[in-house]
Amino acid sequence: MVKIGNRPASSAPALPYWTKGDTNAFFGLGINVLVNVIVLSSLCLFVVNIPSDDVFGAILPALGIAMLLGNLFYAYLGRRLAAKEGRDDVTAMPYGPSVPHMFIVVFVIMLPIYLKTKDPVAAWQAGLAWAFIIGIIVVIGAFVGPTIRRYAPRAAMLGTLAGISIAFISMRPAAQMWDAAWIALPVFGLLLIGMLTDLKLPWNLPIGAVALALGTAIGWIGGFMDTPAVSEAAKDIAVSLPTFHFDKLFDGLSDISPLLATAIPLGVYNFTEGMSNVESAASAGDNFNLRPILLADGFGAIIGSALGSPFPPAVYIGHPGWKAAGGRTGYSLATGVVIAVLCFLGLFGLLNAVLPLPAIVPILLYIGLLIGAQAFQVSPKAHGAAVVAAIIPNIASWAAGLIDNTVTTAVGVASSLNPAVNLKVTDADLEGNSVLLHGLHTLGDGAVLAGLVLGSIVAFIIDKRFISAAVASAAGAVLSFIGLIHAEKVEWDAGGGQVALGYLFLAVVCAAWALTKPAPRVPDAEEIALEREHGIPSQTRRTPEEIPPSADAAQPPAADATPTTSPSSPTTSSTTSSTTSPTSAPAGAGTA
Repeated sequence: MVKIGNRPASSAPALPYWTKGDTNAFFGLGINVLVNVIVLSSLCLFVVNIPSDDVFGAILPALGIAMLLGNLFYAYLGRRLAAKEGRDDVTAMPYGPSVPHMFIVVFVIMLPIYLKTKDPVAAWQAGLAWAFIIGIIVVIGAFVGPTIRRYAPRAAMLGTLAGISIAFISMRPAAQMWDAAWIALPVFGLLLIGMLTDLKLPWNLPIGAVALALGTAIGWIGGFMDTPAVSEAAKDIAVSLPTFHFDKLFDGLSDISPLLATAIPLGVYNFTEGMSNVESAASAGDNFNLRPILLADGFGAIIGSALGSPFPPAVYIGHPGWKAAGGRTGYSLATGVVIAVLCFLGLFGLLNAVLPLPAIVPILLYIGLLIGAQAFQVSPKAHGAAVVAAIIPNIASWAAGLIDNTVTTAVGVASSLNPAVNLKVTDADLEGNSVLLHGLHTLGDGAVLAGLVLGSIVAFIIDKRFISAAVASAAGAVLSFIGLIHAEKVEWDAGGGQVALGYLFLAVVCAAWALTKPAPRVPDAEEIALEREHGIPSQTRRTPEEIPPSADAAQPPAADATPTTSPSSPTTSSTTSSTTSPTSAPAGAGTA
């Protein structure tokens, strides 16, 4: 007798190794990773002045092997989940170099050392040590992250992810697009039509490839590109395979203490973002075990640093977008293989000269739209304010960084024009012009974790779960006191303790309200339907008997059968593998 809701392995539909949707998802994720590798290689070459032989002969091959092994492992996890749940619509998690970290390791770690020593190798060594520490912290996070995910409200986790997508994934590409809108907007339009509607190109051509080809053609015909740059870039083509650089890693680790101030909070950021990305995938129907995801990220950073890459890899934001595009597991593996080959052959300089940037970056804005929308679509409507609260610290972090860079540039230009001028811009000067830089820094430091804390507090208050709100506030006080959130660096009594005291007072307020024993908020019918579609959110904590049954959700779920599975596990039908056209998931719900 077959148990309803749990197909026997023999009748489970086989997950294809490649689908038509994988082609679209491959061009989307592949272009995303391609852009990031082009950017990080340019940062190494032109900001830290690392010799091109080291960039193309050591750093990129090390990154290439990390991309290959990481995407291979993620594809394996996707196929394993499909086999366990008897489904043929599982989408593998996307994987690539962490975007925030690649800017932080260059501008916060490597550049200051280069400016001080004028030695790019010393700067590179410090970057390797920093990436190694990040990897260790993420490995530790693999064992505590599932517990955090179990108790954190979905609105808080997806809200902080939406903040990242809006501030750090969308804004820069959007600015680059409108700088050359005549190239970028036709590409963006094609992507939206192909991925957010049920319309197809003739002969079912992959929309990502056609969009890139169109943008490239417009750029070259319109004179946006430079032909001599292609010939110059072709000189860097050479076969380079990864080798270990233990000497540089150990030299960097010899002076570890200055690196901890940023490595600890950013390591926490890494596993917090990974946790939110896994929750995002669960809301789209694919409930992955968090621990192996984080272990892959952590060991990827550790191994990559030993091979010469200072850029930690990470599970990428955007799973629902690739699922809505029809991607399964083939797109992940293909991305790893192609990026690795390009890294081993030193072809990124050539690609940078051939492909117009405005034709590439629209895919990043598309992903930003999807993730921002998903946070509201799959969280309870009552928790909309909690989503916004979780977004705000990331917006503050982005704005503070933009202001910092603007001031630094202005001071540098003024000094170069007249070295005798000792120009200083203080917080008071900025506040006199309504630029609250100090407050933005305080709010935005440790933004991902701060957003998770703030969003959780707001969600718990909305639900009138004041004991939980008091605990989250107390956690915010502790994290602020040691500098993991709302502080420039990790230290005891960070920032004078004023933010920690504020969270502590908030905990007292919530505890006082808890003494009144108010009845918890009762979910409405729409929220219950949302729970049925995307899995019971962890913050609801109700038994199945408390949720009214529905005709199409009466059977028990086919779970991933892992001890760390989130309560937000999606329900899987026992008789059919549910599929949905892109029109049923506009703007990034990505359900399948």
